[in-house]
Amino acid sequence: MLSQTLRRTARPCLSLASKTRSFASGHSEFNEPSGWLFGEKPLPPGQKRQRESWEVIWYWGMFGGMGLAAVLLYYKPDTSIQTWALKEAKERMKARGEKVEYKPMP
Repeated sequence: MLSQTLRRTARPCLSLASKTRSFASGHSEFNEPSGWLFGEKPLPPGQKRQRESWEVIWYWGMFGGMGLAAVLLYYKPDTSIQTWALKEAKERMKARGEKVEYKPMP
């Protein structure tokens, strides 16, 4: 009785396992490592590597974009709330006729 129950419960598991195994493609999903950097074999001595057409554009776009971003961030206007509040307070103090400069008491 127990063996029949075990067989009945094991059958769906076996059929499910065989179905999931049938979907395997049988080949690797990535390029196998060749040992060469970027898959390029080293050139013989005295020979220069030929650049591909996209490489120069990529370098200019990547590093030029970073340089432009650095310049834009350096000259970005200060829009913090503290700067605005300080400017507003100085204007109000001048309008009331008070001194704006801080001088500590002796």
